[in-house]
Parts: sequence; C-alpha cells; structure tokens
Amino acid sequence: MAEDDPSIDAVVVVPIEDHLDLHPFQPIDISSVVEEYLDQCKLAGFRQVRLIHGKGKGVQRNIIRALLEKRGDVESFHDAPLEAGSWGATVVMLKN
Repeated sequence: MAEDDPSIDAVVVVPIEDHLDLHPFQPIDISSVVEEYLDQCKLAGFRQVRLIHGKGKGVQRNIIRALLEKRGDVESFHDAPLEAGSWGATVVMLKN
C-alpha cells in the first residue's frame, strides 16, 4: 500500500481535556478510544470527565456504559446535566 492510501489507519492524537467528543469516531473504535482516554485522564489527575456520545439511537452510549461498568477505576457515571448534553453525554467520576 502507498503511504497516501486513505485506507491506512492513521494515529489520532486527542488532547487530554475534561471532555471528549466521540462524534468523529466510528462505533467500532469507541471502546479503544475511551479506554485510552480514561487511562490518560487518570495520569493527568482528572477526577471527573464528560464523554460526549450524542443522543441518536444510543449505540455509542451503550458501548460506553458497558465499558464503564467493567472498569475498576470508575467510581460512578451518569447522564450529563441538561446544559452539558443531558442523555447525549455521560459524566464519569474516576477513583483517586
């Protein structure tokens, strides 16, 4: 394959902030993106983050919530407040 082939997976660098918009990602990539993001957030000292998955049919929301339930470093999670996306975003509390 040529280096300019668009079918080649590219590394995406996401800045570590207290929120992550998942709209640009495909559902198949959501788990790995969220896992890495949460790992980096813990390293950066974040205690609370917001994952913006959108409302849609709930596919990304379900993927994220299933992942969060399995992580030992997640204290709790819930829908974001109305002004921060309501059920289109999930607020995650990370353990210290």
